[in-house]
Amino acid sequence: MKIQFLGTGTSTGVPEIGCICDVCTSTDHKDQRLRTSALIEVDNTRILIDCGPDFRTQTLPLPFQKIDGILITHDHYDHVSGVDDLRPFSRLGEIPIYAEHRVAEGFRKRMPYCFVDNSYPGAPKIYLEEILPEQYFFVNQTKILPLRVMHGKLPILGYRINDVAYITDMSTMPDASYCLLKNLDVLVMNALRIKPHPTHQNLEEAIEVARKIGAKRTYFIHMSHHIGLHKEAEKRLPENMHLAWDGLIVE
Repeated sequence: MKIQFLGTGTSTGVPEIGCICDVCTSTDHKDQRLRTSALIEVDNTRILIDCGPDFRTQTLPLPFQKIDGILITHDHYDHVSGVDDLRPFSRLGEIPIYAEHRVAEGFRKRMPYCFVDNSYPGAPKIYLEEILPEQYFFVNQTKILPLRVMHGKLPILGYRINDVAYITDMSTMPDASYCLLKNLDVLVMNALRIKPHPTHQNLEEAIEVARKIGAKRTYFIHMSHHIGLHKEAEKRLPENMHLAWDGLIVE
């Protein structure tokens, strides 16, 4: 199983437009963060998690290969606005998008040209598969478990694939979801910044939750420039926890 971090930044990306802080002007490539997304490969199945505004940029350097399914965590712009750029990939085969009902309805309203009987020839060939938290589904032969987390007051989804879990934009998690995250090899989870935030975990909260879950390794994502320089922030982390960075591959 392989996880490739396509983007590890928050909704504004890093550098943030107009900012001249130490992080935004850093020449370290680990301080340059596109919007959060990841590509997971398992048993010859390629699964994309979220498809934001940087999707085209993120995939241009990669081999042009079929995407077998897309897991959507929620429908905020920085997680779904790249879906139209799936057009080239849909030439390799129709692509299912997995999302809960509210998010799927949002797709149907914002992109109706993709979900009609006679779509125009250039539209991406995608279709929606509605899912529910705590109910398994499959992408090819890969078993996936969606689980509930909270983004402030907004219920969104995290995902467990084998012994890997991917959670972004979380502020809190119900006890039932903690029970679904036992015995993880790798946990991927959001840590926005140092100071508290009303709808995202800060770094201290993320470390506390990661300790409670107890994965063998944890990688933090969805970070703003307020997380600080990568090389400095990394020094403050426990031994088995790391800041992910764009392009990082974990196997």
